Amino acid sequence: MAQWTNEARYQKYEDVDQSTLDALTEKVNQSEYRQTFHIQPTTGLLNDPNGLIYFNGTYYISHQWFPLGPVHGLKYWYTYTSKDLVHFDAVGPTLKPDTKDDSHGVYSGSAFEYHGHLYYMYTANHRDEDWNRISTQHIAKVSKDGEITKFPKPVIGAPPFGYTQHFRDPKVYVKDDVYYAFIAAQNIDKQGRILQYRSTDIVNWEFQGEVKTNLDDFGFMWECPDYFNLNGYDVLLFCPQGIEAEEERFKNIYQSGYIMGQYDINQMTMNHADFHELDYGFDFYAPQTFLDEHGQRILIGWMGLPEVDYPSDVDGWAHCLTIPRVLTIEEGNLRQRPIKALEQLRTNKETALGYANKFTKQLHPYEGKQYELIIDILDNEATELYFEVRTSKTETTLITYNTKEQKVTFDRSENSQLPTPVEGTTRTTYLDTPLTQLQMFIDTSSIEIFCNNGERVMTSRIFTDASATGIKTSTESGQVYLRFTKYDLKGDAE
Repeated sequence: MAQWTNEARYQKYEDVDQSTLDALTEKVNQSEYRQTFHIQPTTGLLNDPNGLIYFNGTYYISHQWFPLGPVHGLKYWYTYTSKDLVHFDAVGPTLKPDTKDDSHGVYSGSAFEYHGHLYYMYTANHRDEDWNRISTQHIAKVSKDGEITKFPKPVIGAPPFGYTQHFRDPKVYVKDDVYYAFIAAQNIDKQGRILQYRSTDIVNWEFQGEVKTNLDDFGFMWECPDYFNLNGYDVLLFCPQGIEAEEERFKNIYQSGYIMGQYDINQMTMNHADFHELDYGFDFYAPQTFLDEHGQRILIGWMGLPEVDYPSDVDGWAHCLTIPRVLTIEEGNLRQRPIKALEQLRTNKETALGYANKFTKQLHPYEGKQYELIIDILDNEATELYFEVRTSKTETTLITYNTKEQKVTFDRSENSQLPTPVEGTTRTTYLDTPLTQLQMFIDTSSIEIFCNNGERVMTSRIFTDASATGIKTSTESGQVYLRFTKYDLKGDAE
């Protein structure tokens, strides 16, 4: 991939001539890896979801955006609106790097309502002459017609004493008319932390202190915090960087997960269980949550990772957002399920019922590139089950289930192209209960696997050629009785 200078990375979208932008757009549109029912960048690079909110009957979904190429550079917020979280209308770039404080990027943040109006709180990134980072926290008001008015100065002008300029990603939480901001930080000992601020007027913010957990030495930076209460449990999401792999855990370059328990917001003390990964696939990071119109807690993540090159990069774009997921806590366990509204995308239902064994390499003749596949395991006497999707004579995408260990393994080693660098070509998760169902959402270049009705989730990009459309199943030994239900999916992004 071409080398990008700082000058190229930090040129403004508005300063690039239209013919260059048109050529880039055409190149992106011709990419064989473009998705059909996921939010993806019009051009360039998409990363963290930002400003997620249901406000006055409309959903607002933004993402970090560098328009000019598949690299991290001068960031904008690109915004969509929706009535159902399935069909989206592009608003375009909303928050822009147009002040001194955010001259080197409008970084991540969140949305909230205050006195009947919509506001964003975000991190402004500035670099001085020596390229030192200066991070400040800002607020912008969104008018009814979508016009953005930034407050004239930072509401938090610097990190507190004892913390570095890695100070970003404010998530606003409201309780009893008090506004709290949870901000990702790094202390001077190079340890990740979450800081808490409070305000009653959204202009003056008081630093209250550090969120106290039992994770004292757990990575060099914690990004993208999110705090909420769900079904009587307090949940703190964050993305720790610098965690060493432990057997099948923490194998991605950076992690994304949560701790759950009880949080005393006044004492800033979190009594919690272990840190759990949110997703066990290759490509999931920087998730954020919000409440939908029904009061459900919805999660959307970035389907990608920093510091990884993807095959779509050569086409001038990178990454997408995950499908929206409903979070619940059941019997003390966090579950993620695809939102029910996605059923609107279903067309051409096909079903099959039958046995598979070591000698049955294909249970049904279905094919597809963009579809939802539900596999119900009705009776399992096999030692291992093998499910192959996006398969052809030369490549495949494999999901394996080991019955004894209750282990699900995702394997993309036989895709025609792979992101780089990545540690290994498989990801594994262990289920709490025997596998009874897999629900998979497969787009042109991605797969999201929901095990046992959301007990575990595995999200990954996949890069196969156009001929890889087959669906197969078999076993190592013994047989399994299965029901397949497949729906073709047709989305707005086509």
